[in-house]
Amino acid sequence: MPQLSVANGGVVRLADIPVLPGEAFRQQLLGLDSADSRVAALFLHPSADGNYLTALVAHGPTGLFEIMATEVGQSFPSLTAALPSVHWFERDIYEQSGVLPAGHPWLKPNRFPGGDAGSADTFVVHGSEIHEVAVGPIHAGVIEPGHFRFQCRGEEVMHLEVSLGFQHRGVEEALCGGPDKRTIHYLETLAGDTSIGHATAYAQIVEALSETAIPASAEIGRAVALELERMANHAGDLGALSGDAGYLPTASYCGRIRGDLLNLTAEVCGNRFGRGWVVPGGLGFDITAAMAAELENRLGTIMRDLTEAVDLLWDTPSVIARLEGVGTVSRETAQEIGLVGVAARASGLVRDARYEFPHGAYRLTHVPVATWESGDVFARATVRWQELQRSAEFVATHLTTITGGDLQTTVGSCCPDSLAISMVEGWRGEICHVAITDRAGRFAQYKVYDPSIHNWLAVALALRGEQISDFPLCNKSFNLSYCGHDL
Repeated sequence: MPQLSVANGGVVRLADIPVLPGEAFRQQLLGLDSADSRVAALFLHPSADGNYLTALVAHGPTGLFEIMATEVGQSFPSLTAALPSVHWFERDIYEQSGVLPAGHPWLKPNRFPGGDAGSADTFVVHGSEIHEVAVGPIHAGVIEPGHFRFQCRGEEVMHLEVSLGFQHRGVEEALCGGPDKRTIHYLETLAGDTSIGHATAYAQIVEALSETAIPASAEIGRAVALELERMANHAGDLGALSGDAGYLPTASYCGRIRGDLLNLTAEVCGNRFGRGWVVPGGLGFDITAAMAAELENRLGTIMRDLTEAVDLLWDTPSVIARLEGVGTVSRETAQEIGLVGVAARASGLVRDARYEFPHGAYRLTHVPVATWESGDVFARATVRWQELQRSAEFVATHLTTITGGDLQTTVGSCCPDSLAISMVEGWRGEICHVAITDRAGRFAQYKVYDPSIHNWLAVALALRGEQISDFPLCNKSFNLSYCGHDL
């Protein structure tokens, strides 16, 4: 059977993608060893010749992506019942194209297109002692809209349904016709707390399509930017988890320290979320030798403060008791539903794009993968702390190696009739971008897969059998994106 494999940051001609018979395509995906391989993307590519269901399979042990397609009409046999990790992909295909994944066990929109907000059906548990609790979609503060509907027996959660996508953002549609001056701004604001992650994934797409090699110092600078973004968000999450557990000292300290870490990024590019730092062809801002020394000194102070704050958390038995055994996702479940990022690693899966599918500086320098086995809130907090420390070591090591080098390479035109793949390990997990160009080398289709897309189902499964009062703590332990889901 013909196969086409490509490395991260690679590009292939559309004409070279194998088009398999429907049943052969299905069997290829159903035969995946979920411990080593997973479906990173499944989408419909419409063309003048027909609709092509296209799969991108990530093979961790080889570090390669296998691309395959099959032609479909207005429907195709759903894979979800046998391969639950594709449930979101199939719902997305139906929502955006109307092509039916026949036999999908619970076909409903991921978002609410056409102004149909709130119209999605939900599972209902029946019984004399069952009651519903509805939370959202409007929440306090600046959080994006998301609706949580609990089916409860007393305080026990029997089922949680999560409904997202109330803002009808249309980002993927807006990206078509690019790349242009607007494109980078769409990607940087796609999920604001992951501006560097999505900007890096997009830059790698453009560089693949234009056959652009960026300077080595720019590759290192991008990795430093990514790790600073990871550190700031992990520090904030550890503080928020402490707050949800009712332990205010660590919550207060980490809230301030998160700001200190964001300020390191602002020192380089003038924006706390890193906007403008990563651009196609390299970097938009340089780190001078004097700036590197200042950042290294401030980073050392931050890590000393952070270690003291987090040690307070680990040294308080009542807090640990609150975190352990809550919101557990087993390794088997994590594997079955295609969990990625911190949540996957906290359930014992070695899934980290920096290790499995390295690109840029990560091809030459390794950040050890942090894992835990228990799959509960405690495990997700522990993995965050381990990753934070290793990211700090990475940044401190490489700050002095990125000064004085070239920043950018001129980016040429994108090649026509091609498909490019880019995967970046953002702080939540793997970010996957897939771009398809037309005959003029413009984006005919651009698919974005934020890690939240893979992981929201895990929040619902983690709450089954838990007390409803555990929801804030459990939800924060995943800390998934609402806007990153609403594309």
